[in-house]
Amino acid sequence: MDDIRIGNTLRVIRVRKHLRQVDVARRAGTSRETVSRLERGWFGRVPYDTFRSVATALGIGADVRLRWQGGDLDRVLNAAHAALHEALARYLGGHAGWARQHEVSFSIYGERGVIDILAWHAETRSLLIIELKTELVDPQDLVATMGRRTRLGTRIAEQFGWAPLSVSAWVVVVDSSTNRRRCDQHTGLLRTTFPSDGRNMRRWLRAPSGTISALSFWSHDGAGSASTTTRQVRRVRARGAELPSSVSTREQCG
Repeated sequence: MDDIRIGNTLRVIRVRKHLRQVDVARRAGTSRETVSRLERGWFGRVPYDTFRSVATALGIGADVRLRWQGGDLDRVLNAAHAALHEALARYLGGHAGWARQHEVSFSIYGERGVIDILAWHAETRSLLIIELKTELVDPQDLVATMGRRTRLGTRIAEQFGWAPLSVSAWVVVVDSSTNRRRCDQHTGLLRTTFPSDGRNMRRWLRAPSGTISALSFWSHDGAGSASTTTRQVRRVRARGAELPSSVSTREQCG
């Protein structure tokens, strides 16, 4: 991140909008001194959430881009997502009556997206939209995205000849201390939107009835099946450790 360039961008946009630093600070819920520091590229002591609030107050979208070993980071993250995807596919394969489609793209009423796994239980005509997260970056965006997909679920299912009576949502997040911390920071939002956890999800998959909206963590137990015990989150995973392959029974947020 080029701190000086970003700071200059904040200042230029503020000036073009005919705003004073105090005006931006008021909108962002911070101090004028903080806005001044950011405009000078002094990001060291400013929390990232504050920076995003200032950027939002100016109508600027702020995205963090990380680089590692010449671009290999994207490859590593994609590999982690692919491994999680494969683990979920195996897990669903162990439940009778479920068919599934992978990487389902849709474009309906101008709304577009890609669903990681779309699962279908023909006997009960239950549709399940599964979102996989190796990193829980933006919970608010996650809630909006899943709301949009469940709303469009019936139309999305038509391309496979499915006519669902219910549309459910399941967010599966890799179990890590960072992801749990982010979940804890948005407990109210996530619990309201996804009131069920991994334990509820397992029961529902065996006998789908009505709708369910769940968020659960995916942790390794070496067996490739749903965990039945609660275990403490490890802060650092051993080098070369396998990607998580089972649903944690711990409460989804805290």
